[in-house]
Amino acid sequence: MMNAMDPFAMKILTGAAPGTANLQKFWMSVARLQANAMRAALRYNVEALDFAKRRVEQDIKLFDDLSSSDGMKDAFDVCAGFMEGAVAQYSRETSRFASLGSKIASETADEVRREAKAVVDDMAAGTLA
Repeated sequence: MMNAMDPFAMKILTGAAPGTANLQKFWMSVARLQANAMRAALRYNVEALDFAKRRVEQDIKLFDDLSSSDGMKDAFDVCAGFMEGAVAQYSRETSRFASLGSKIASETADEVRREAKAVVDDMAAGTLA
C-alpha cells in the first residue's frame, strides 16, 4: 500500500515548488564539476601509466644490454647510460605533470566561472520575472 505524499514533497518532485529550477541547475553544476574532477584524475592516470610503461621498457632494455655486455667497463657504461636516461626522463615527466596540473586548474577555473555566471544570470532573470 502506498503512503500519501506530503503536498510540498510532491511539488518538489514535480518541479512546481519555487526555486526548484535553481536547485536542479545547482545539482547539475555540481555533477559537471565532479565529472571535470574525474576527467582530470583519469588524465593524470593515463600520463602516469604511459610513463611507467616507457620506464619498464627501459628496464627490460637495461637487462638485455647488461646480459650482452662483454666486461666490467661495458656494464658500467650501460648502467651509467641507463641512469642518465632515467634522470632525464623523470625530469621531463615531472615537468609534464606540472604543466598538466596547471592546464587542469585553468580548465576547472573556467568551468567554475561559467557555472557561476549561469547561476547569477538565472537569479537575475528570476528577480525580473
